[in-house]
Amino acid sequence: MLCVVLTITLACYVYRYRKLKVIKVASPVFLCITLLGCAIMYTEMAAIFPVLDVYSCVATKWTRHMGFCLTYSALLLKTWRVSLTYRVKSAHKLKLTDRQLLQWLFPILFIMGIYLGSWTISSPPEAIYIHDWFNLKFRQCDYNWWDHSLAIGEFLFLLWGIRVCYNVRNAESFFNEAKHISWAIYSITCVNIIMVMIHLVILPSADPDVKYLFGFIRIQLSTTVTIIFIFGPKFYRVVKGQGDTWDNRARARGVTASFSLNGVGLVHEETPDLYQENEELKEEVQKLAAQVEFMRIVHMEMNNRHLKPKHGSFFNQSNTAQSPVVKSMYMKFDSTDSPGSRICPAAELISERV
Repeated sequence: MLCVVLTITLACYVYRYRKLKVIKVASPVFLCITLLGCAIMYTEMAAIFPVLDVYSCVATKWTRHMGFCLTYSALLLKTWRVSLTYRVKSAHKLKLTDRQLLQWLFPILFIMGIYLGSWTISSPPEAIYIHDWFNLKFRQCDYNWWDHSLAIGEFLFLLWGIRVCYNVRNAESFFNEAKHISWAIYSITCVNIIMVMIHLVILPSADPDVKYLFGFIRIQLSTTVTIIFIFGPKFYRVVKGQGDTWDNRARARGVTASFSLNGVGLVHEETPDLYQENEELKEEVQKLAAQVEFMRIVHMEMNNRHLKPKHGSFFNQSNTAQSPVVKSMYMKFDSTDSPGSRICPAAELISERV
């Protein structure tokens, strides 16, 4: 219950600081949906606390699976947006707004609701008596093909999430949003596999206190760790007073607010700053023009039979001295493009074709 209260408080802080860049870039709507799913998953511990009956077993199934669907569907849809934008090979920017992602989220929740509703109406889970290692009996919710089918579906969903996270492992993003989501997905997958092995193989006849303890550990290692991975770095920057400043490392690699490699940095709720975009475009065009001029001079010197290559020139292996023309153009190109900067993907694509 304390975790539920803290999660709701964290959602209030997300709404309060929604205009800061570190929160706005990560889509405050999806952050609140993630926290809502985490709060629902926490309530599973309250559902399985009393002596189990049909109603508590139904509440257990709904809180566990609906909370899982809300939390990790919201996270994986954002990562899927990153993957789609990162794999685009053209200079055209691919924009997927939060509203478009919500159109994908609602069918997932609808399918989960239909499945759980059909399960509850047709064959509600019942509490059955089982025996522990002291031959004492207690009640536990039974597991049938409804549970097994849903467990297999969630496991396949996590495998798809791992694939998406692996595809974006090299994607640059503001505030490392994609990397933190990947850590959360890897964590929940490992925790679920370990807990299934403990319940079915290692300790199948444990007493109810031990089973409740392992249920608590599973919730903390999955839900709490997810909250720490996703929201810890964001509010750390807010506490340090850096929540409204762009990540300098991302900008140094060429990730700009108007042209992001992964779509996370695209803020769709605001009118785009045309002056900022024009300045960035001018800067990219200047870098591209310098590179094209440099390549033109190099190719002219390579194919010019009137110029005799000197020993140790630009085109020799030793590279001890360059020709004056190429050296001047090379220095000019270095001055226009600093070592920490990089041209945008569109400019790189054009330069490769040139």
